[in-house]
Amino acid sequence: MISIPKTALIVGVFLAQLSSAAVIQRRDGYHYRPHVLHPVWDDEAATATTSTTKVAIPEPKTNSPATQRSAITTSSTAQAASPRSEGAPWQPAAGSTWQIELSGIVTDTTYVADVWDLDLFDVPQTTIDALHAAGKKVICYFSAGSFEDWRSDAADFQETDKGLAMEGWAGEWWLDTRTANVRSIMASRIALAKSKNCDAVDPDNVDGFGNANGVGLTEADGVDFLNYLADTAHAQGLSIGLKNAAALVDSVLDKMQFHVNEQCIEYDECGLFTPFINAGKPVFHIEYPEVVASAPAVDAEVKSQRCVAANSSGFSTVLKKENLDAWIDAC
Repeated sequence: MISIPKTALIVGVFLAQLSSAAVIQRRDGYHYRPHVLHPVWDDEAATATTSTTKVAIPEPKTNSPATQRSAITTSSTAQAASPRSEGAPWQPAAGSTWQIELSGIVTDTTYVADVWDLDLFDVPQTTIDALHAAGKKVICYFSAGSFEDWRSDAADFQETDKGLAMEGWAGEWWLDTRTANVRSIMASRIALAKSKNCDAVDPDNVDGFGNANGVGLTEADGVDFLNYLADTAHAQGLSIGLKNAAALVDSVLDKMQFHVNEQCIEYDECGLFTPFINAGKPVFHIEYPEVVASAPAVDAEVKSQRCVAANSSGFSTVLKKENLDAWIDAC
């Protein structure tokens, strides 16, 4: 991780409070995805040294424009725990309770939930260890389909890996997920998840084919990329989930251990994700009621509207603020 002087951090925090660029909301198709510019906040992470992991990947599929085997390096904190041993990936049960927190550094683990979804780069090792000590499972989030210029491995991407900028998202571009370099970087991120003892990974932005991506991605490319990510995660003994991407459910269900969904009640599409429930796999589901931005609790009527809907039976539904901070109201 990149170490930032405390003086710069103080200035950065002050400016972040004044600037709307610090937390930006984007409708990705019809789903909100929170975007937070993440500095290194805690003293422990700020003083950590780095170690290097090299990951080589197999040749891309024939539909990839890249033809050369690639290897890259990525940094992880020296305090990372011993890697998990390979084995059968963890299969969470349908209906498991969960919390998702992607804003800032997560240190409070007192909320009662079976599963926690946390940012791969930002979560301190001590937080993962504390959750495991309490018998919880940890899913580690990263963006697999977009370039984010604030990440510690940003320099490993090539200009030819990038597509169009994501409208409304400063510092973020769609990626050509067919290239050997992009896949190698994602393999290294999965290796980082293993080194931090994550139980699973939550790769975001795998639906670039449904957006103006600038590199000509298709649904077939999306399926191929998810199969690659799943095979890579499973080889490390990690579970993996599908994020949104309703068009790919039937094609990748067998390789996914769970689904992470945003707003299927609001957009009346929950039925598209019931195959996961029917297979005994959880749908970790988020709704974003507007009232939570300014109220300590969700109005009972609003809560009933956002928690109960046709085809959402068995979903693990939580109400969250759009920035996905610690605030949560479980259904």
